[in-house]
Amino acid sequence: MSTSENPNGFPVTNHTQTVATHLRNSMNRREFNKGFLATVANFALIDSLFAYNAFGNNIKPITDHWAIRLNEFCSDLKTASITTTQWQEQISELYDKIDLTEILKFIDFVNLIKGFQYPELGVNTKPVKFPKLAGLPERTVFVKKVFGMKKDRAIIPHGHSNMASAHLILNGEMHLRHYEKIRQEDENLIIKPTIDKITKIGDSSSISDEKDNVHWFVANTETAFTFDVIMLDLNNKPYDIHNLDIYEKQDLSDGTLRVPILDVENALKKYGKETHH
Repeated sequence: MSTSENPNGFPVTNHTQTVATHLRNSMNRREFNKGFLATVANFALIDSLFAYNAFGNNIKPITDHWAIRLNEFCSDLKTASITTTQWQEQISELYDKIDLTEILKFIDFVNLIKGFQYPELGVNTKPVKFPKLAGLPERTVFVKKVFGMKKDRAIIPHGHSNMASAHLILNGEMHLRHYEKIRQEDENLIIKPTIDKITKIGDSSSISDEKDNVHWFVANTETAFTFDVIMLDLNNKPYDIHNLDIYEKQDLSDGTLRVPILDVENALKKYGKETHH
């Protein structure tokens, strides 16, 4: 049996070389198997992460759906966990983050307005029904409607008591005016102008007893629609609406206006259709 020396000076026989080769090959196989198993484990981990992300992406629109968040905001307002101005801010921020097409699809806007009856004066409404969604009650805490009108027709100027509402422009363009309700004096409201602008698709506004209480929409396009979220009977009191005769306003010295309260019939006759006079 011949011998040789390894680099360390120890004698190595042919048998020893064979054993060493076998051990080296065994080590190589073990290392290979170890590496292979680690690779498989890594691929399994990566695959599971992809699966998790895919699941997460699929589930996110459900668990974090805008309609669920909207109902949560409204529930908080109903229980007075938040103030009405906080509710208005939350709704505005929520609408700013949502792609309008998501809302249009969710409420099935195209089918909802098929055969819509446009009144000669004022606005018409249709109730909105949300599709079934895990985490969203069948009956939401808020009233939900679309409001629609023809060109020059109006959601007549009016103020509110014990309610809050938010309005998202779904279609068309509108001239929007808001006023702050300061107080009521007999058959008049004392109000102060706050907003006067043209609103377009995707724009939103809101009202409450605390902020921008009075509003007035006039359609500038052939048709115009809003999606309305309405909270009624806040503060454990029945809601009320006051239609206003803005053209008969009396300018007061402090920047406010004294405006007569009108009944619905006369308000519609005067403000239901813009005459541009």
